[in-house]
Amino acid sequence: MSIDYKKELESAAKSMILVHEPDILIKMIARMMVQKVKVIHTGILLHDEQKNTYILRVSRGSVGTRVPQEFARMDYNNPLISFFRERKDKEILGNGLIVYSEVKQLLRKRIHPQAEKILNAVLYQMDMLGAVVCIPSYFREDLLGILFLGRKVSGRDFKRRELDFFVALASDVAMAIRNATLFKQLQDELAKRQELFLNTTISLSAAIEAKDRYTQGHTTRVTNLCLEIGKRLISKRDIRLDSNFLEHLHIAALLHDIGKIGVPENILNKKGILDEEEWQKMKQHPTIGSNILHSIKELASAIEGVKHHHERYDGKGYPEGLDDDKIPIIAAIIAVADAFDAMTSDRPYRNAKSKKEAISEIKQESGKQFHPRVVSAFLQLCQEGKI
Repeated sequence: MSIDYKKELESAAKSMILVHEPDILIKMIARMMVQKVKVIHTGILLHDEQKNTYILRVSRGSVGTRVPQEFARMDYNNPLISFFRERKDKEILGNGLIVYSEVKQLLRKRIHPQAEKILNAVLYQMDMLGAVVCIPSYFREDLLGILFLGRKVSGRDFKRRELDFFVALASDVAMAIRNATLFKQLQDELAKRQELFLNTTISLSAAIEAKDRYTQGHTTRVTNLCLEIGKRLISKRDIRLDSNFLEHLHIAALLHDIGKIGVPENILNKKGILDEEEWQKMKQHPTIGSNILHSIKELASAIEGVKHHHERYDGKGYPEGLDDDKIPIIAAIIAVADAFDAMTSDRPYRNAKSKKEAISEIKQESGKQFHPRVVSAFLQLCQEGKI
């Protein structure tokens, strides 16, 4: 049964565009070459920018014929690599690929001694790989990799239309690998930035606790509890939450008291109950925190948690008196975790309540101070001994 190579090329190109993981992409390409053209084995040598070398990243075929993955490492001076990097394929062969049998025929003729030396060195490298065809893959003028093919299972030579297919495929492969590599680099960079941002956030939360000596460890405990409640709500699926919910909750919990930076230390560290004026200043900390963070657009959801974690389900909270489902779910989670930790921690004006007493109070305030669904998730965790 003959293969429609034009159709196969279009199908391959479409598939490759959708793959953003370089390792998965090259494995897919190698598998396709083995399956479509029925070769004994195939492989892809890919450029490693950090090591300035070309590494056999994937090898496919029957056991005993394929070259072990990462077994072959070739530097820029390797005859096969330099042949393509310096575009000697065009200069000597004129067709942009190496077919072992055709080069053998060429060497039987009278050719320039330097070209003969180069081609013999190239064939030696192909022998080591068990390759009968090598096709370069370029991005602009840079050699990204080399696709190589072993013999056909049938033992027949490659037809010209098959070789043309692989040359065209190599061009699509170069673009796909380049795109996948850039996408992977972007993901890695975002992950690094996220880690840096999270570390900065943790440092900020530590700075808050350094100012308020009575809440040491409070932020960490609240954050851990928030994440447990958040995970439980996700598993219950009775509230619609987006894919970034836990990330935003994590940041909001870490920064929920950042506004205390703007509250005088004599109020934060007062050993007695706050008077009315002091209480009004303390109540400003959610708004101060929101104002500190408002310029960071990526934190919009987290900022809502910072601003509204002292709202009450019955509308009697602050700063805006929101009620019911008008309160962002992130804020509602922080409200429960914050209250639980506050109740079970010593304060200068009162002793800590027992865990049992605090759980009972939160249960009683469900639908009044606290969001019922958040309380339900919290109580489940309590019953399971996770709090």
